Amino acid sequence: MSTRASEQPQALQVVAPFWLDRPAEEAVEIGVEALRNGFRTMWLGEMATFDAFALATAVGLRAPGLALKVGPLAVGVRSPVALALGLASVRTLTGAHVDLALGASSPDIVGGWHDRPWDAVAPRARETVEALRPLLAGERAAYSGQHVRTHGFRLASPLPDARISLAAFGPRMTRLAAAVADEIVLNLVTPERVAAVREVVDAEARSHGRAAPEIAVWVTVARDPGVATLAQLAAQTAVYLRPPGYGEMFTELGFGALVERARSGARRSELAQEIEIDLLGQVCALGSDGQVRARLASYRAAGATRIAIVPATAEDPAGRNLLAALGPHAAEARAA
Repeated sequence: MSTRASEQPQALQVVAPFWLDRPAEEAVEIGVEALRNGFRTMWLGEMATFDAFALATAVGLRAPGLALKVGPLAVGVRSPVALALGLASVRTLTGAHVDLALGASSPDIVGGWHDRPWDAVAPRARETVEALRPLLAGERAAYSGQHVRTHGFRLASPLPDARISLAAFGPRMTRLAAAVADEIVLNLVTPERVAAVREVVDAEARSHGRAAPEIAVWVTVARDPGVATLAQLAAQTAVYLRPPGYGEMFTELGFGALVERARSGARRSELAQEIEIDLLGQVCALGSDGQVRARLASYRAAGATRIAIVPATAEDPAGRNLLAALGPHAAEARAA
């Protein structure tokens, strides 16, 4: 498993956030700021604004040279051919290095939004990865699984160096990722959860006779957050109280009552008002520059290979100040 120079483990990466209170096109500006401040890799997922491949293309054209990680995208919403075509389109149109991340998502999104089955998620993810690897390598599709089937297609512009990451929260997806993925993605987790996942992944990978995948952690970051920023973080965190996996983690952290209310149909806006800084502080990096850096270091110490920062932008449009403070250019200036 090779590591590109643009993606060294110690380097911070950047995530395009899904803030509900900000213009959707701010994601592109975050990419521009990331490149300006020396970051080399940006993650671009998908929620209720842009198609992820379209957004990745826009960022790649505005921030040439930035490596792009598309996803995590919901397994089962797109076929392996659609995923391969999307990835190849971004690569061809932008010239950027492009990787792919997949995840289970949630019943609301997969079943409700897209009318696709949200069952047998781990087996479906395994088959999708197994079908994708030869497609990305340029081979003709010839895969027949229980949940995934594709035949006859061949990618015109192969991506043999594209890496596949899996978002892993529950035990089945974690074990699967340890067995088949190049990287595991965790979001909104504590360092303690990272350490627990690292232990499982290492053991599971050994049982399959392969090197343990790297672990990337998305960490929401806010420097000296004010009222508006805390409200932004609470509103987004409220979205994650209900989905499987996330809800169980928040329950373990002592916020089971909020999870129960979310799963019983409470409005997100009502839940957000009850999310206090104690909860946010357990899954985010908040405070002064020194406190933020120490918090990020705790994730590395717990076993994260890479940290991808999700910039809060309510009081810092496009994360300009945050990215300038945490970026490689600032680190080089401090070391000089």
